[in-house]
Amino acid sequence: MRKEVLLGFGGGVLVFLFARGFDPMPFLLLGGFFLILRFYLQGRGLEKNYETLEMSGERGTISQVTFADIGGQEMAKRELMEALNFLKDEEKVKDLGIRPLKGILMSGPPGTGKTLMAKAAASYTDSVFLAASGSEFIEMYAGVGAQRVRQLFSRARKLAKKTEKKKAIIFLDELDVLGGKRGKHTSHLEYDQTLNQLLVEMDGIKTADETKVLVIGATNRVDLLDDALLRPGRFDRRVQVDLPEKEGRLKILEIHTKNKPLAVEVNLETIAENTFGFSGAHLESLVNEAAILAFRQDKQEIGNGELEEAIDKVILGEKLERKPCREELRRVAVHETGHALISETVRPDSVGTITVAPRGKALGFMRPNGKDERFLYTKENLEDQIAVFLGGAVAEELVYGGRSTGASNDLEQAVKLAKTIIKNGLSPLGIIDDDYTPKERINEAFSTIIEAQEERVRQILTEKRSFLKQGAQQLFTKERISGEEFRSLLKETA
Repeated sequence: MRKEVLLGFGGGVLVFLFARGFDPMPFLLLGGFFLILRFYLQGRGLEKNYETLEMSGERGTISQVTFADIGGQEMAKRELMEALNFLKDEEKVKDLGIRPLKGILMSGPPGTGKTLMAKAAASYTDSVFLAASGSEFIEMYAGVGAQRVRQLFSRARKLAKKTEKKKAIIFLDELDVLGGKRGKHTSHLEYDQTLNQLLVEMDGIKTADETKVLVIGATNRVDLLDDALLRPGRFDRRVQVDLPEKEGRLKILEIHTKNKPLAVEVNLETIAENTFGFSGAHLESLVNEAAILAFRQDKQEIGNGELEEAIDKVILGEKLERKPCREELRRVAVHETGHALISETVRPDSVGTITVAPRGKALGFMRPNGKDERFLYTKENLEDQIAVFLGGAVAEELVYGGRSTGASNDLEQAVKLAKTIIKNGLSPLGIIDDDYTPKERINEAFSTIIEAQEERVRQILTEKRSFLKQGAQQLFTKERISGEEFRSLLKETA
């Protein structure tokens, strides 16, 4: 409104001057100059305002999220709460002469709940919560990022005072963008200045400050952070936020399904078993997609079918409208049955679902059930996985006399696993060094691993060739077979 009034007034003045015989051109040129100068200053971030940071995300809120709202991550929550107790129990900390923490670094894969945990930390300590992403501080103009860092810390203290809080938590997501190693960027001056300002602000946090400020950083690339950030006195504590285990996934599913109508037959524990490797964000998306599927089918409840299909959708994407021809579909059925048959042979009770419904870039998919969760692998475990990946291509070879391009991704995964065996010293070569171990020996060990598993798979599938064809026909007809159905069929033909 104010701008419109000023423009109207300015236009009126120019008309008046023109009517009195004055040339308005110098005034127009002068006004244009000041307008251009204003835009230039705004672009460089030199105007003293906080618009650039307030435009995006949540700023200066009182967090309502608690640690009870976060499923799983029990170890990470305990570590974080222990660190936060130093901020809560000020008097006890002071009596024991403990130096208060200035920063906590949370690291882990995307979608594991780092932002939620930062919000819960603010609620736990009764602090004002401010959030910013590392990318918000990086501009092409020198000095802008450093200014925004100063503004962020200044705003944290002002908001705490305004809301009568004694503490403020600043959450910096994507910290590796803001706090990357200095001198690594082509435009390193702006990056270095911004990081230096962050270090200055963290060093300026004093015990005697009226407002206690705690910085919580989050990244999935700790290796990219500058060493100056990681030294004691800055980010004092590190909290690892990993992908949730089965119990954690179950708790996350219970939280996200709390207000959703589930069918009586739904067993969330089974869903938790079948979602090994899923992050909290994946699980939230899974429940949401299942609800959408129920909505599409005009159902009043979310059933097992919707949840199982949602798992496939989260992993591979939406079903494709185009379908392969019948002959291609038969080949895909043979391929996926080969995977499943090898999986059940080397790791009994491991098949979750087999489908030939095309999703994303995959024409079919064999999903393991996740009952046998592993975080540490032996040579035998890795060889079994290689065998499962090779099962599809070898099955095609036995039935059709040759392989197709559909096995390309399987072979890539098998190659990676074979390399893992060699690099971890699990092959007959023992511990190797890329600079000193002859390439011929490494290549020979690699070929030996792949060839041995190929021969193993070929032998298994040859012995069970009749079931291979029968299982593939069943999959071709039904399009989708559960692990239980597959195992029942396998027992019938044994």
